[in-house]
Amino acid sequence: MRILVNSLRLIAVIAVVVAVVAQLQHAVVSGNFRFWNFFGYFTIQSNLIIAGALAAAVVSSSRRRSATRVDLVRGAATVYIATTGLVFNTLLAEAALAANFDLPWASDVMHKVIPAYAVLDWLLFADRGRLVLRQVWWFLLYPAVWLVVVLIRGATDGWVPYPFLDPDLGYGVVALYALGVAVFIALMGVLVVGMSRLRIVPV
Repeated sequence: MRILVNSLRLIAVIAVVVAVVAQLQHAVVSGNFRFWNFFGYFTIQSNLIIAGALAAAVVSSSRRRSATRVDLVRGAATVYIATTGLVFNTLLAEAALAANFDLPWASDVMHKVIPAYAVLDWLLFADRGRLVLRQVWWFLLYPAVWLVVVLIRGATDGWVPYPFLDPDLGYGVVALYALGVAVFIALMGVLVVGMSRLRIVPV
């Protein structure tokens, strides 16, 4: 079972890398590539974070060592990628996102396949330690920093990664959207903590 789980995680890591590189190459060829814009998307960052977390989990598992920090990072990464999947498929599926996600199969990998896999991986496979509720606050730190950077960029150079963060909507509206996403991240964090106590498939 351990070999199967690690193989699935490696496939997920490879899928993320291939999708990101393919979309990056497509953006460069189309002439719409801007480094800070492309890598400023929460989608790109959360996919790279979950890929790194899954890779670390494979290494930890292959060494048969308990890795509390890896579990915490993977839990946080699961929250972030789940947020990516939900927000994109509810708020952004019909939105135009410049030329950064116009490669359909790569977009599906990053917004649908990987979010679904990451949540199932965390739920099903019992090779992670138990997290505690107070760690949910750590899950909010990275999204908060990301949001501050995005709002600063929106107010200065006018670039925002997603339409619902556009300052032209009014900062009251943006604040409501940001609050909604923050609440979702917190609730997802609580759910991830709860799932960490389950032992469905021994690994």
